[in-house]
Amino acid sequence: MQGNPKVLENLNKVLTAQLTAINQYFLVARIFKNWGISTLNSVNYKKSIKNMKLADDLIERVLFLEGLPNMSALNQLIIGEHTAEIMACNLQFQVDAMPDLREAIAHCEQVQDFVTRELLEGILSHEEDHLDWLETQHYQIDKIGIENYITANSVSGD
Repeated sequence: MQGNPKVLENLNKVLTAQLTAINQYFLVARIFKNWGISTLNSVNYKKSIKNMKLADDLIERVLFLEGLPNMSALNQLIIGEHTAEIMACNLQFQVDAMPDLREAIAHCEQVQDFVTRELLEGILSHEEDHLDWLETQHYQIDKIGIENYITANSVSGD
């Protein structure tokens, strides 16, 4: 099935964001693991794996629409040097990815590609959930302080 060229372009933009997110969250997970912050390691590792699955869904859709998935494009990673800065970078990373996703959904609606729209809406829902989680973490850091936040997230039991 020949896909709309703009839909394919938008899918590749979202794919680029997902491929970058895999690296962003995997690296952050391993930084937190190295620092002994097990809960943040676990959350970021699971996010990286989820982004890999979402990227797989996007690749399959691009191929179905007879397009070529762009696997070589990556955005710049945004990594901080300490826990609060890393969390702020992850928040900014999430916020930066949203406009392309929303634009892609709107275009799919316009050209009546409802299957692709549904795929992208599922990705948006996942990304909004993670954005909400990140905002909650920032609230906690502000309220209890970074030292207490790190202590609370360094417990074992992943």
